[in-house]
Amino acid sequence: MTAFPTRFDKLENLRYLNLSEAGFTGQIPIEISRLTRLVTLDLSIDTLFRTPLKFEKPNLKTLVQNLTKLRFLYLYGVNISAMGNEWCQALSPLTELQVLSINNLSGLIPQFFTKFPNLTCRSLSSVNFSGPIPSFSSSINLRDLILALNQLNGTIHSTDWSGLSKLEIIGLGNNKLSGTIPPTLFGIPSLRTLSLSHNQFNGSIGDFHGKASSLINTLDLSNNMLQGQFPMFVFELHGLISLNLSSNNFSGLIPVSAFQNLRNLSALGLSYNRWSIDATTINISSLSLPTLAELDLASCNLTEFPGFLKNRISLHVLDLSKNQIHGKIPDWIWKPIDLARLNISQNFLVGFERPLKNITSSVEILDLHGNQLQGEIPILSNAAYLDCSNNNFNSVLPAQIGDSLQYAFFFSLSNNNIQGSIPESIYNSKYLEVLDLSNNYLSGPIPQCLFQMNRSLGVLNLRRNNLSGIISDTSSKSCQLQTLNLNQNRLEGKVPNTLVNCKMVKLLDIGNNHINDSFPCHLKNIATLRVVVLRSNKFNGYIDCPGNNSGWKMLQILNLASNNFSGKLHLTCLGTWDAMQPNPDKNQSELQHLQCEDLRSGVKYQDAITMTIKGLVLELVKIPTVFTYIDISCNNFEGPIPEVIGKFNALYSLNVSHNAFTGPIPSSFGNLRELESLDLSSNSLR
Repeated sequence: MTAFPTRFDKLENLRYLNLSEAGFTGQIPIEISRLTRLVTLDLSIDTLFRTPLKFEKPNLKTLVQNLTKLRFLYLYGVNISAMGNEWCQALSPLTELQVLSINNLSGLIPQFFTKFPNLTCRSLSSVNFSGPIPSFSSSINLRDLILALNQLNGTIHSTDWSGLSKLEIIGLGNNKLSGTIPPTLFGIPSLRTLSLSHNQFNGSIGDFHGKASSLINTLDLSNNMLQGQFPMFVFELHGLISLNLSSNNFSGLIPVSAFQNLRNLSALGLSYNRWSIDATTINISSLSLPTLAELDLASCNLTEFPGFLKNRISLHVLDLSKNQIHGKIPDWIWKPIDLARLNISQNFLVGFERPLKNITSSVEILDLHGNQLQGEIPILSNAAYLDCSNNNFNSVLPAQIGDSLQYAFFFSLSNNNIQGSIPESIYNSKYLEVLDLSNNYLSGPIPQCLFQMNRSLGVLNLRRNNLSGIISDTSSKSCQLQTLNLNQNRLEGKVPNTLVNCKMVKLLDIGNNHINDSFPCHLKNIATLRVVVLRSNKFNGYIDCPGNNSGWKMLQILNLASNNFSGKLHLTCLGTWDAMQPNPDKNQSELQHLQCEDLRSGVKYQDAITMTIKGLVLELVKIPTVFTYIDISCNNFEGPIPEVIGKFNALYSLNVSHNAFTGPIPSSFGNLRELESLDLSSNSLR
């Protein structure tokens, strides 16, 4: 990563300059503004992995004011440093501009932006524009209009789409657009791609029989609120390559045979609507979709595996989840040589037509969770993601399971009937980031090697088993753990000192074991901790940590119940728990949940815990980041309840029952306006 070189002005005849992704950082040099013959300038950069370039001195206006011959300008990822309409006014001298790609802007789209006479491609995705889309009716040469991934709202009726006869690509996905979809959109004669996904469009799509552009090859209307019957005009689009109508409110019955004339179809998404897909009466040889590579039919009321898929060797992605498919998983489903993702979760499947150990498959992402599968655990050697949770598997873990999962980053067998011990070979799963074996009947010690998989393992969930022995004290400084859940086993010994090396831990749950230790003050050095559960063990002594009470600013859940803690609660124990206090700057409009989301693979893991609220034992399968909870019940705490607890205005549940607290109820408790559950019983309060 180096600063921009200078002396570009010596290249006075230069017409094409491409410095995209070249590794340069910092200010874009003024010398570029002297290349008056430039036709193409590409400075784009992927800011996910690099520091963005910037226009400051010179600014955008100074840089381009002499580049009047520019036709192609790519500034994606560049920090423009222009307020309001300044960026648009800065580009006004570029009357020959045909292609513009830019982001890092905000505010409304200036009306002036629609006036560039020769501009054929406007790519302003991920800009953070808001407000309505202005009329582009005068942009008669417009070929590509890409305004995806913004905050645009309102309808799209301001533009006379029928007058934009040269328009080939419309990309308005991932905004907040609403209203009905103008019928004239589908009739633009040159239209090839129409993407309106992830908006709030509603109403039905009319019958455009004979009126839709015959050139449309990509149609994405997914994740809206569209309703009515299936748009039958789609079957006239014989050049259609990709069709996605998933996650709407369409209804009716669709025979799969209706798609037989769409011979170029490569991707078909019909998931999560209110319709039913009829694939039961299809003559396998009569339905030919030779290029079909991706098929998403989740939640389509299927009752059996679609027979027409038997000969589809080109399949790459298949999603039949959340249907009512019964019986066994057929052999032919593993035959497509390029099948990479297979999701048949949440059906009523009971087994496999033959053991998977005799099957060779290219599947890398396999999701089988939420069925009734039993017998041998399905392990595919190529699998990177394998979810077999919530089934009836009742065998033992294969001795060489780590060798079989050598490419896996996610492996879950939770909520089954797995027995036996955890094999030491699990250490050979070098890329494993999530290991969830919770809610089974595993026994024996936790392999020491699990705490040495430091460079990859982010989630270790072994709760609700019969594991015994101690928690290994071998975590190194490269520990990547974010979730460690060992609740409800038979573990003994002490809390390992080396856990302090796991600087990223958000959830630590070692409740309901036989751990005999004093309060683990060394954990105060883990600033990321949000959930600490020590309940129902043999912890004892004071919880004050002299010289080490400044940690846990992010702590939102603390459960110390049913131990032998004693002594007084001091202000120094509690005063720094900032997450228990309201944050007026925090946006509460969108509820977020605690999860591991910084894993290198990009997979997200939803944390869950068990707690007691209002006398009821509840399973919190999603932990809201605004949920706060303190339970120190059933210990031997004494003295007054600290007034400082009244500062925890965001506290939802407080249980200090069954202790030896004395004195009055703190007057500061009147500040606990979010409190829904308060238990002070079985103390000596007055």
